[in-house]
This record gives sequence, structure tokens and C-alpha cells, in this order.
Amino acid sequence: MSQSEIPDRYFTPEEVEFHNAPEDCWLSWCGLVYDLLSALLSQTNPLTECEAPFTPFGRFLHVPPALPRNDWAQDVAQTPWWLTKDYCIGHLTVCTEDKLSAIQERYSQLNAHAKGYMWKRLGKLLDMSLTLHENGILDESVSFQEVGIDEEDWLPAIHFDDLTVA
Repeated sequence: MSQSEIPDRYFTPEEVEFHNAPEDCWLSWCGLVYDLLSALLSQTNPLTECEAPFTPFGRFLHVPPALPRNDWAQDVAQTPWWLTKDYCIGHLTVCTEDKLSAIQERYSQLNAHAKGYMWKRLGKLLDMSLTLHENGILDESVSFQEVGIDEEDWLPAIHFDDLTVA
């Protein structure tokens, strides 16, 4: 899969972790995020009559068994999920690669007024079409680690001026 085929969307590890349910199956691998729900089959349990996803040929999706088995259909040519762009929905991020507008969009799920704020850092209005780094907000965690400062004790702040207050 080439980089140009990967959707230009970014997800935090927390967002991927949220999609950890029988009806919602996301995973991250090698910096990419995959939605594998459509690759899973569903089966109804005859005792409980509950429908649940399953992998028909073993524990792992698209992975043949270690030893030959008569119930493994070897003639079925199926491209594994990690070799096709069909299941890839974006990149795994820690927000530094995201444009501020994408961060704002995610934040708006928690605060309906998020688009009514002016985003500032040290009194300077931030450009929402740029990343944190491009706006001059650098990831200094490596520098802090080198001098023994816990990065949680010193986090750069972004201030919001609420434009909706009249």
C-alpha cells in the first residue's frame, strides 16, 4: 500500500481503543489504523441466539493454521488485511501531525462550542490549517527527558477565547 492510498485521517491511541467491541473492531499496526469489522463474519450462537463476529479458520483473521488442516480452504485467494488498503482508515497519531482544525473537530465531540473559540498560544492567534509544530508548539518531551524533567509537569498550554459569550 502506498502512502497516497492511505486516507488523510489521524486517530489517537485512545480513539482506536474506544473501538474495541464485538460490533466495532479497529486496530493499529505499524502506524496505521484499520477497521476490520467488514472482514469479520458473523455467526449466531445456537444456545444464546446472540449474533457475534468470528473468524472461521482460527483465532487470527487471514492467517492460515500452522499445520495442514482439512477445514482450511487453501483455494480461497484472500488478500490479508495488512496488505490491502481496503481496511485502512488512517494514521495513528499523537496529535503533533494533525492540523489544529482536525484536533478541533475531535474536541467538538466533547464541547459543542469548540468552533466558537479563538485558539491562542502565548497571546498569538493560532492558524487552524497548520499543525502544532507549524504553529511553533514543539514537542519537547525528549529534551525534558534528557535533563530529568517529567514532561507531565511542563505542558504547553493552548488558550481558548470564547467568541460565543455576548
